Amino acid sequence: MEHSHANLRVAGRDSKFYILDWDNNILHMPTRIFLEKRQPDGSWQPHPVSTAVFCGERKSIDMQNYRPLDGDWKKAFAEFQDTAGMAENRFLRDAAAAIDRVLQNPQNAAPSFKAFKRTLIEGRLFAIVTARGHSAETLQKGVRLFIDRVLTPGERAEMMANLRGYRACFDNAETFGTDEEELTYYLNLNHYHAVTSPAFEALVGAEHGGLLGQEERKLLAIRTFIEHVIRILEKTSALGKPVSVGFSDDDPGNIHAVVNYIDELKRLFPNVKFVVYDTSDPDAPNGSLFGGLS
Repeated sequence: MEHSHANLRVAGRDSKFYILDWDNNILHMPTRIFLEKRQPDGSWQPHPVSTAVFCGERKSIDMQNYRPLDGDWKKAFAEFQDTAGMAENRFLRDAAAAIDRVLQNPQNAAPSFKAFKRTLIEGRLFAIVTARGHSAETLQKGVRLFIDRVLTPGERAEMMANLRGYRACFDNAETFGTDEEELTYYLNLNHYHAVTSPAFEALVGAEHGGLLGQEERKLLAIRTFIEHVIRILEKTSALGKPVSVGFSDDDPGNIHAVVNYIDELKRLFPNVKFVVYDTSDPDAPNGSLFGGLS
């Protein structure tokens, strides 16, 4: 394809990148966590909950009112892992169901649904950082499903023009592949971190001996993505432009961990502006600006 199919105006954009949690942030997934709840007589009964409810009940779980199914956290989070031999990937099935609910009624959209859609249309680099245990390939397929189901033909065309524009301006590309080839190239540039996955366990083990909690794992994923973005910018003229990274999550624990980590991020990346969006408030559909430093 020729340059006329590329939006060369992207060369004038500032450099904005996004790090997004998946559940209850991009999509309200129907995935369940299998718990047991203590009954008045002291017995335990199955008590499956959504991720939103689980975030609110974690303190109660610590107080012994709840426990994982059969006392096994692997069983409790069985739906948050890739399972070999399944005819249908559970993550993609749940993502499709969540997307369909939004398409049927936009009020079902999670707080960062529109922001992620705009990120894709503009061709911005992004990272998915989730507490799930899926492979990076599975998460990328989820993003591809989002593109295929959510974007209109016009929005898809705008995205492809922007992607080719970035390739022309920053990769010095003069010819381009098919839409499928260019989309694959773009998706492969982004990061997909499921911080309880075997692959991320290996990363944590290599750097920290495996001894990190969920919040700390997300911080490692954030730093890894920013390092990746800086390496890309160093190869182009874009590094001299303002650079900002937005992070959105619906878990207050993760939000506070990131806010507290900003000072360290500023030390490591002094020319980057960080903005954190707390999407835990259901009455703030676009998320609330929790903190940021220029």
